[in-house]
Amino acid sequence: MTNHAWLLSLTAVTAPALSRTTPPPPPNVELAERSTSGQPAAIIVTGSRISQLGIADSANAGVVTGKQLAARTVYRPGELLEVTPGLIVSQHSGEGKANQFYLRGFNLDHGTDLRTTIDGMLVNQRSHSHGQGWSDVNWLIPELAGTLDYRKGPYSAEDGDFAAAGSVSVHYVDTLPKTLVSLGVGENGYRRGLVAGSTTVPGGKLLYALELFHNDGPFTRGDNFRKINGVLRYSRGTDAAGFNLTAMAYNATYNATDQIPKRAVDDGTLNRFSSIDPTDGGKVHRYSLSAAWHQNTESTTTKVNAYIINNRLRIYSNFTYFLDDPVNGDQFAQPDNRTDMTVNASHAWKGSLFGRPSETTVGIQVQRDAIRNGLLNTKARQEISETRRDRIKETSVGIYVENTTRWAEKFRTVVGLREDYYKFNVHSSLDANSGKTHASLVSPKLSLIFGPWAKTEFYLNAGTGFHSNDARGTVIAIDPKSGDPADRVPGLVRAKGAEAGIRTEILSRLQSTLSVYGLDFDSELIFEGDAGTTSAGRPSRRVGFEVSNYYKPTDWLTIDADIAYARARFRDIDPAGRRIPGAVEGVASLAAAVDNLGPYFGALQFRYFGPRPLIEDNSVRSKSTTTLNGRMGYKIQPDLTVELEAFNLLNSKSSAIDYYYQSRLPNEGPDGQNDIHFHPIESRSARVTLNARF
Repeated sequence: MTNHAWLLSLTAVTAPALSRTTPPPPPNVELAERSTSGQPAAIIVTGSRISQLGIADSANAGVVTGKQLAARTVYRPGELLEVTPGLIVSQHSGEGKANQFYLRGFNLDHGTDLRTTIDGMLVNQRSHSHGQGWSDVNWLIPELAGTLDYRKGPYSAEDGDFAAAGSVSVHYVDTLPKTLVSLGVGENGYRRGLVAGSTTVPGGKLLYALELFHNDGPFTRGDNFRKINGVLRYSRGTDAAGFNLTAMAYNATYNATDQIPKRAVDDGTLNRFSSIDPTDGGKVHRYSLSAAWHQNTESTTTKVNAYIINNRLRIYSNFTYFLDDPVNGDQFAQPDNRTDMTVNASHAWKGSLFGRPSETTVGIQVQRDAIRNGLLNTKARQEISETRRDRIKETSVGIYVENTTRWAEKFRTVVGLREDYYKFNVHSSLDANSGKTHASLVSPKLSLIFGPWAKTEFYLNAGTGFHSNDARGTVIAIDPKSGDPADRVPGLVRAKGAEAGIRTEILSRLQSTLSVYGLDFDSELIFEGDAGTTSAGRPSRRVGFEVSNYYKPTDWLTIDADIAYARARFRDIDPAGRRIPGAVEGVASLAAAVDNLGPYFGALQFRYFGPRPLIEDNSVRSKSTTTLNGRMGYKIQPDLTVELEAFNLLNSKSSAIDYYYQSRLPNEGPDGQNDIHFHPIESRSARVTLNARF
């Protein structure tokens, strides 16, 4: 996905809460026309990142501007989220599948414990057929991203389900300064066309975007990832009061080049880019209609957004090949069809508490999911037998209150309290696995902020959060595959976190943060989508540190340098060991972007994530993964540019992900073999894009 450094010079920055006064813009930031969305205020950023001193509640909260987002070189849309320090976005299958996420010592699978919202809509899908918290962001159009907000740790009362490790919010713009036409071609079947722009209509503005995309990747059987993606938004009003109404549509099909066993590559049976079951793949659509309204006064802010989303996925996978069924193979289908309806509302007002300046926010979040999914045994995408089919109705209500009070010039507190109530209703093809249940949880939050002194601020944060479990696991009685009795799991799993951090801008043009943290889970409970059962994990603990730096030594050079380390362990004693399989340890990234060099611009991005334990006793580990991407651009005219992007410049033969489990190839004995199974990073490739605006 190509980004354009010049495109979003008109960007959006989320307005801080009323008591968190935005500091004056630095000399190289000019104020511009306000957005009408009520969330962002448009600015032109010609230099440094917006300062978070006096605004952020922790060292691990930040706002990334559209200009910074446009400077990223990303192979897939999900990698845009990697502007969040310490976050790695990977893939273990075909490009149309949800990404794999790593953050704070977690292998977050397809999104559990990383709450992701795009344009105010929650991406994480509950009780999904392939995994709890499934987060498919392939419908993200980077050119429409005005800002990205991130928070890490369970310290914000606004963030509920899936936010224990962190949350990421991408905000779309309401208007573009000019119409954009972008055409891209590249190796491995890469083709992309995009038309995006905005126009004035009676009473407001109309934003539109249409994207056509194809990519095969370097695989022996190409991904053949094809998507069509559209956005249409009507907006009107001002920063004081306004609303928008948005329709989105996304359709895609793809082949799934799933992970392959290392032994087959070592003996020459397969090459790194081969697949075993050529019929694996998927088809997906996402249709949404959303609306947002806001009203601001000098002392109050009121926001309401509501949306309805229809998601449909048909995914075919085969991870064990011929282990369970030596005749037909082990392919299975996981259909998932859902309609999610959500309403979020909040009201904030300025006041005083014990005579000190204070702001209070109250909010409510209501979500209703109607889900039909299942687990089927298939061969070449044709159904052989049924393991289970389920109809699920899942309803949640979250209520929160958060107060920010400035007790002294150099000391303020943020105190929050959140309560969530969930109701699960499952109708299963196996009567014993049908039922109703409910769960509730109270989550307190506390942040202490000291400073700033000499452009340096200090933070202490503590709080609890949670993730929900698959509704099917809360009422299960019988393992649908084996017929054995199965244990039920709680609907909500508590997380407890604490951290200390520092943010400083004491050195000219350098913004730095440092934090140390700990995060405990009562149980790492996950639904095993490939088996149709839910297993109770063990209690876990993660401790670590993160360092983030943003440096702009000149008007033409920007440098981001981040490093993170986490120690992840199970907290109980078990002969199997205490390591958490797949838990990422060391992560580092270095990005340099150049602009304002006459007609030239460009960037280089280095990314590293270290070896990981693959089983509990740490006797099998993955290797580290290193990538280097870059791009060069030339401005033929102010509104006409050409870019050359290159990925995996070092042609590294690293893995995007590694697993360790048992599988059986056609020529092997009935027990198969335990082995490392990996999905490779893409080989070196290049793309050329021509961008015109008018």
